[in-house]
Amino acid sequence: MGSRRQSRELALQMLYQWDVGKNSPEHVLSHFFVGKKVDSDEEAFARLLFEGTVNNIEALDRKVRECSEHWRLERMAAVDRNIIRLALCELLHYARTPAPVVINEAVELARRFSGEEAVEFVNGVLDGVWKKEAAAKSRS
Repeated sequence: MGSRRQSRELALQMLYQWDVGKNSPEHVLSHFFVGKKVDSDEEAFARLLFEGTVNNIEALDRKVRECSEHWRLERMAAVDRNIIRLALCELLHYARTPAPVVINEAVELARRFSGEEAVEFVNGVLDGVWKKEAAAKSRS
């Protein structure tokens, strides 16, 4: 059984290559795992998260923009932007994991790959989007 945390880290690394490196999703997927020793479950979940994020990028970015006051998406640090995108994808499209767990995992990714300032920022944006989504569901 693979580690979901490891899968999220791998998906984040793929998103970074796609976003910053301007590589196509196909290129990233065909090259990323070459030579890496990764459990098949970890790889499968990482691929699912990466593809889900890339395939839903416009809708995810719209939600980020709505909940990130005074921050344009383009001005966010690439790592932070992609941690938020990844977590939102999991929150909105793969609801098997409870929202607090997904948000906590994103905060841990920010702590590991970005910095302490990013921890609060990532948490705040994700919490804002999740509250907005929950309110919209309760109204319908």
